Amino acid sequence: MSTDLRLKEGLAELANRIVATYSEPGTIHHLGHCPLPQYDAVVGCLSDLKEILFPGFGRREKLHSGNVLYHVGDLIDGLHDKLTTQIARALMHADRVEMRGAAPDPCDVDYEAKGQQFTVELLRRLPDLRRMLGADVHAAFRGDPACKSPDEVVLCYPGLQAITVHRIAHELYAMGVPYIPRMMAEWSHKRTGIDIHPGATIGKRFFIDHGTGVVIGETCRIGDDVKVYQGVTLGALSFPKDADGNLIRDRKRHPTIEDGVVIYANATILGGKTVIGRESVIGSSVWVTETVAPKTTVIMEKPRLRMKSELPDDMNAVLNFEI
Repeated sequence: MSTDLRLKEGLAELANRIVATYSEPGTIHHLGHCPLPQYDAVVGCLSDLKEILFPGFGRREKLHSGNVLYHVGDLIDGLHDKLTTQIARALMHADRVEMRGAAPDPCDVDYEAKGQQFTVELLRRLPDLRRMLGADVHAAFRGDPACKSPDEVVLCYPGLQAITVHRIAHELYAMGVPYIPRMMAEWSHKRTGIDIHPGATIGKRFFIDHGTGVVIGETCRIGDDVKVYQGVTLGALSFPKDADGNLIRDRKRHPTIEDGVVIYANATILGGKTVIGRESVIGSSVWVTETVAPKTTVIMEKPRLRMKSELPDDMNAVLNFEI
């Protein structure tokens, strides 16, 4: 037997061994004729939505009052078809999962019609989303002395990119659309380093400064005029389990942040019963697991920095500084 033939037979045997694992309990595969939502198509829909929300800042240049209506109409027409298809696929697959792998009968549910209904509702909400995002832009401009104009926020700030995607994804999540809001959120996470679950409710004029490493959990509730710095975690405490050891879901696990709160870098706030009262300030690197009264400042005790110089012995003093 030639070397090439033995190699081909070995590869065929390897393929058989891999495919055999597909029938094992709890395996990870998607076989059958129930199409999944496509990641690239969902990202493409996000790109089109941002073109509508921030006209002139994206792909299409030289927009003006004479052609912008045509441009937006063309985008909406395309989004209607593309997003309808992706939502319909997500709804069908969610039903398939609910039926433990059995393919749903398309004759029983008109997934295309349901997808169209969700798509049209999202498109109807775009004027209000634009107003919300406009307020977010101006909150960033007012809140960052390094910012020279609102246009700089739109062009450069990852926090605005993250909140833009979040506000879109949250609308779909609130409607009950499966999968697609999380796909949008994870694309944004990858692009910005900011991880916001689409279930989180975020009020007006929200500003994430710098942003890298921010995590905001699913059941978090954030009020108006809140400012968050890099590395902040709004997370959950340890999760309760049922008698079988399974996580108990659908409970409020993440904190509530009231209006006007400022949370500085690397602060961690945990727990569904934790409330940060309005106009409070949470200092850098603190760990909060209990409610904070309104207009309270929470900070770490000042550490002492010890420095020892490499000077001659008569000058080699130990210096203490407070920071």
